[in-house]
Amino acid sequence: MKTDAKAAGPATGFDALDRQLLHALQLDGRAPFSRIAAALGVSDQTVARRYTRHRASGALRVLGLADARALGEVEWLVRVQCAPDAAVPVAEALARRADTAWVSLMSGGTEIGAVCRAASSEHSDALLLQKLPRTPSVVGVTAHCVLHEFFGGPQGLVSKSGALSEEQTARLSPPPPDPAAVPVELSDADRRLFDALGRDGRTPPAELAAATGWSPTTVRRRLAELRADGVLYYDVDYDLRLFGYGVMVALWLSVKPAELAATGEALAAHQEVAFACATTGPHNLFASVLCEDVSALYTYLTTRVAALPGVRTMESAPRIRHIKGAGPFMATGRAAGRR
Repeated sequence: MKTDAKAAGPATGFDALDRQLLHALQLDGRAPFSRIAAALGVSDQTVARRYTRHRASGALRVLGLADARALGEVEWLVRVQCAPDAAVPVAEALARRADTAWVSLMSGGTEIGAVCRAASSEHSDALLLQKLPRTPSVVGVTAHCVLHEFFGGPQGLVSKSGALSEEQTARLSPPPPDPAAVPVELSDADRRLFDALGRDGRTPPAELAAATGWSPTTVRRRLAELRADGVLYYDVDYDLRLFGYGVMVALWLSVKPAELAATGEALAAHQEVAFACATTGPHNLFASVLCEDVSALYTYLTTRVAALPGVRTMESAPRIRHIKGAGPFMATGRAAGRR
């Protein structure tokens, strides 16, 4: 995602079956290899071997994540302007926090983009400022509250790839969640469970039991409950070169309020859009856009984006360095995010 799609790297040896596996894991990150194998028409051993190889190389990892809305939390898109020599250390300091995700260096290396979570909307500004290192090199901060998500979370970009057929997708998709009417409150054991899943969404039940103090049977039951309530979802963090993407751009649009919902839904349907949401601020629609190269990005902006209804202004900021992807923890290997 942050490098040229034609560059050497993990894309080598990644074929159609690997793309199907990645799509299957996006649908259900803890699906047994036997169920995935049956849907793909290959052996269990083939699926296990492929997953193990790509997981070990850092090309992909499955994450079990908590949905902010189900917990009553608020997400903020934060833009930090820094002096050029301070951007990297500030970004890395932000990335080390468990309440941030999708930390990147943008534009000419003087802007940091990040997603921050707060327990509630009260005092969010103070919380956001506390996340930043105290340095005079930070020259500006803007924060935009995520009001509505049009595409993202468990809906990964790979779901638009066509790697799986409709029949395969139906076989591998879990039942849709039935979110609770009120925010779910997590216990200390739940939080330890999410800590483990945030590092590896396929952590075996025995290891999850050791982390939580529960029995493996209780772990399985609690995983099912959290999934059914819409609190737990699975995401796949992967190297986007595997799908031929070489350019990522943060797109900020100002849309007429009467057109915001329709424009957001139309934007979310684009093959190039990995994440889309309505936000507060003068730019009320945000998207992460992925294209093969700069030429493809230009074509996309001047055709499909230009045709969207109600767009008054547009700002685009290319990502030049990926610091942290999905989840609360930084990856130790090479894996790219989507926002």
